[in-house]
Amino acid sequence: MPSLAYHDTAWAGGYHRHMTDTKTEPATGSRSGGSTSTTADTRPYSPGLEGVIGAESAIGLVDGANGRLLYRGYPIGELVENGTYAAVADLLWTGEWHPDAGLAPEPVPGPVLTALRELPRDASPMDALRTAVSVWGAMQRLAFPPTPEDARALTAFSPSALAAFGRLRQGLEPVQPDRSLSLAGAFLQQLNGERPDAAAAKALEAYFIVAGEHGLNASTFTARVITATRSDLASAVCGAIGALKGPLHGGAPSEVVSQLHEIGSPERAEAWIKDTLDRGERLMGFGHRVYRAYDPRAAALRKVAEGMAGMADWLSLAVKVEDIALRVLAERHPDRVLKTNVEYYTAAVLQGVGLPPELYPATFGLARHAGWTAHAIEQAGANRLIRPDMRYTGPEERHLPD
Repeated sequence: MPSLAYHDTAWAGGYHRHMTDTKTEPATGSRSGGSTSTTADTRPYSPGLEGVIGAESAIGLVDGANGRLLYRGYPIGELVENGTYAAVADLLWTGEWHPDAGLAPEPVPGPVLTALRELPRDASPMDALRTAVSVWGAMQRLAFPPTPEDARALTAFSPSALAAFGRLRQGLEPVQPDRSLSLAGAFLQQLNGERPDAAAAKALEAYFIVAGEHGLNASTFTARVITATRSDLASAVCGAIGALKGPLHGGAPSEVVSQLHEIGSPERAEAWIKDTLDRGERLMGFGHRVYRAYDPRAAALRKVAEGMAGMADWLSLAVKVEDIALRVLAERHPDRVLKTNVEYYTAAVLQGVGLPPELYPATFGLARHAGWTAHAIEQAGANRLIRPDMRYTGPEERHLPD
């Protein structure tokens, strides 16, 4: 009989519990009882490549055991408090800290805008972002290897493209970026058609910083695999966007917002949380595949959210629900460390700046441009084609019937 193992998993930003069948399949031979090869492949196999070292990188350190996230050695909290997204992106691309680095927003080229106009208004914003990057890349005819200048150009253009689609889907015309604003501020300005509140722009800037890089996750690995073939930077970022679109990776801060609205008050929180877990449903915003301590990105964003005017009541609810959820999870799973993840306070910040929930995942993609492109540059600098092997589990050689 197969043995059953329980695994706690952060899926789309939420905690849930599930069972997996840990029975080992034969290395070769039919699953339905065919003969087993005498030359079985006994090499180790790690589903999902979990635990396999797939790259060496000097860009970011994700220290889940101790709740640390470092960009080129600098703690994420210090970067949020003292840096800008332009400076942080430049740090990721070059390895050097230039606090005055600039990254002015760029307008949407005509061919890209034409492509965005042809998309249905109800198209996924992630699809729109991927399409915009693809058309932009076709125009640029980017060479290999990718450079920091290529990364700057792509990262500076993408927020304008997503903002343009955000307006088109509402039946509004896109507006030109105010180049005196930060990339995050100009994104809000182009989305809403007016200069953003300074506090809102600063809060979104902080989100861009904490979401900019996070090790060899699925989308970053995708970008490195594409780069390893000597393809161009736009192709690598298109592939990364496609990976981020999947609900197992991109997260779901909008579901945290819905969850908190459903809870409604701190008095209802404990019963709601227990009922949710009893039904085997996900508790959004808690648990992470890597972090076994408090997610440092959540801590940085909570500090930002606490400083946002007009968010006091909603944030008070979020803080109180968080405390209750952590206590309930600790009582139910004393042998597991399940802490708040970045999605929880991402919801506070993105709701606070007035971003439509349907744009949350694609906005994550905008922020992650810095990390994706930094990894592409690093991969190209010491390149080797990424080509894992595979274990065959099909039938032995056989012949068609007469």
